[in-house]
Amino acid sequence: MAKWFYKQSKLIQILLLLIPGLNWVVEICIRWSAFLSRPRLLTLVFAIVATVSFGVFGWVDLVWLLLFDHLLFAKA
Repeated sequence: MAKWFYKQSKLIQILLLLIPGLNWVVEICIRWSAFLSRPRLLTLVFAIVATVSFGVFGWVDLVWLLLFDHLLFAKA
C-alpha cells in the first residue's frame, strides 16, 4: 500500500490525507504495510500511534508530506 500511495500524484496524496475518516484508513494501511516491509521499532510505534489516533496523526503526516515528500517514518 505504501508503494501504491507514493506512485500517486501529489494532489491525490494530499486529498487522501486531507479527507477525515479516509485519512485514517489510508494512514493505517500505509503504516502497517511500511512496518511489514521494514520491521523496525519506529515503524511499529508509528503504526500503533496512527491506528489509535483516529486520523489526527494523518494531519501531521499531511504537513510532513508537503515538506519532505514522504510520510513520517514510512518511506516506500
